[in-house]
Amino acid sequence: MPSVVKLREASVRCFFKVCDSFPDVPLPHQPDPGSCTTHWNRSKTSQTLFRCQGCPQKLDRLMEKTLTIGLTLFLTLCLDIPEAGGRKEGANGDGAQKRSSRSSDTKGGRCSYTFIVPQQKLTGALCLNTQSATTNHSEVAALRAELRRQQDQLEKLRVQLDQEGALTMEVRALRKESNSMNSRIAQLYAQLLHEVIHKKDQALEQRRVENLLLNATTQALQVSSNYRELEKKYGALTSMMSSQNQLISRLEKQCQCRDSTPQSSLVMTEPPKSQSNVHPNYSSEANEMTNDVQRDQSAPPPQQEKTRGGPSLPITTANTPTDPPFISFPVTKTPGPWRDCQHVLESGENTSGIYLLRPQSANRLMQAWCEQSRAQGGWTVIQRRQDGSVNFFRTWEQYKQGFGNLDGEYWLGLEHLYWLTKQAQYKLRVAMEDWQGRQVFAEYDSFHLEPESDWYRLRLGQYQGNAGDSLSWHNNKAFTTLDRDKDSYTGNCAHYQKGGWWYHMCAHSNLNGVWYRGGHYRSRYQDGVYWAEFHGGSYSLKRVSMMIKPT
Repeated sequence: MPSVVKLREASVRCFFKVCDSFPDVPLPHQPDPGSCTTHWNRSKTSQTLFRCQGCPQKLDRLMEKTLTIGLTLFLTLCLDIPEAGGRKEGANGDGAQKRSSRSSDTKGGRCSYTFIVPQQKLTGALCLNTQSATTNHSEVAALRAELRRQQDQLEKLRVQLDQEGALTMEVRALRKESNSMNSRIAQLYAQLLHEVIHKKDQALEQRRVENLLLNATTQALQVSSNYRELEKKYGALTSMMSSQNQLISRLEKQCQCRDSTPQSSLVMTEPPKSQSNVHPNYSSEANEMTNDVQRDQSAPPPQQEKTRGGPSLPITTANTPTDPPFISFPVTKTPGPWRDCQHVLESGENTSGIYLLRPQSANRLMQAWCEQSRAQGGWTVIQRRQDGSVNFFRTWEQYKQGFGNLDGEYWLGLEHLYWLTKQAQYKLRVAMEDWQGRQVFAEYDSFHLEPESDWYRLRLGQYQGNAGDSLSWHNNKAFTTLDRDKDSYTGNCAHYQKGGWWYHMCAHSNLNGVWYRGGHYRSRYQDGVYWAEFHGGSYSLKRVSMMIKPT
């Protein structure tokens, strides 16, 4: 039996040595389920035939050699086993019968062989492992190392996956931020474009303002030169007026020496010689403004009355110089001065003419035309238009002091009106006549002006009359001239209406406008002498006079 065992072990070693001779064919650690298996009924051990992988040609030759050697060894082992059993039975004589009976029982099925031939052709070497499945520490260690390595790889993959997830979130956040930045850049670009356009508009506006400033500077220089010329001419006229005042004084002394009737004598009040500017509102204007109005050229020049040997104030016109002939005026019986024309009437003077006035609490003298023949008399004429001989397109200072001819067209002056209406309660009467001879009037039960600090603002009362109310629309409005724009219009109403008035937006009445002959006129603007409720704004009236009287 030991020899058989040794022979079997030698055959097994020989088998594995043959397999080991092929280093290129590795022995697997686990049996191939498709390999053939040999069953040992006696040793009750199973030997598994392994399939060796390698070169196909070598594996075929190895398979043939291995099968031949294996079958030879297997038959040898099977033949040796019954012989060993017979020797053992001879040595043990006492139990021969028992063994014989036992052997007789097993002769029929002493040894059986099962060959499992694979259905497919084997192309590799077959390895036979006779050892039982045992644990290999090196393989376990390798498996553990491989497991650790794979776990490390998994951990690395997990960390990398987390990092990639964080990177994905960061990329999304960056995309959102990029979108917001793009929208913000678009907004900034639109804002920048708007600013550029605004800057261009500002530059254009600045150029326009600069051009306007240059034009205004040029006009200011021209006006300044004209003003210097006017100052020179004003000095000449002042000296002429002083000489005329001296002549009037001498003539008054001569007249006082004469013994004549009141109808033939002329009594004129002489202002103090030290106050040569007592009558600045009646000084002649030698040259009109640069923007003077071209009035109706068909109007005849104002008639000059024949001289009667008496002194008079010079008559000034807008276009013709004034010759110094004397014009007689109605006689004033007493030298005055009076508070107003009502005071003149109460003093017994019922003749219309020029009188010297001094309002109460006013340290100034003035001359005015007193109308004593209309509406019970006592009217102080503050404005009169009748022939277009005086240009009413004047400056603020001229409207403040007054201008024109007392016996013809004139404006009394805003400052004189303020002092007159301050001393008592006055009413206003506006008398008008058209070119067909029709006469109408408009009367207001109260009239006064505010001081210059309030731009001589108009205060009117209730209306009555037959001309229609075209002045109440101007109530509570400031006075406006070409150089003082105080109206409610965006432009300057005085520029369009060619006069000075209490303009609103702009006018329902314009009694200081351009005097046109014939009534209806054609002009770019409504700049005639009109009363809107009487013939409308395109009809220039023939005669107009504004008069005030205390109530």
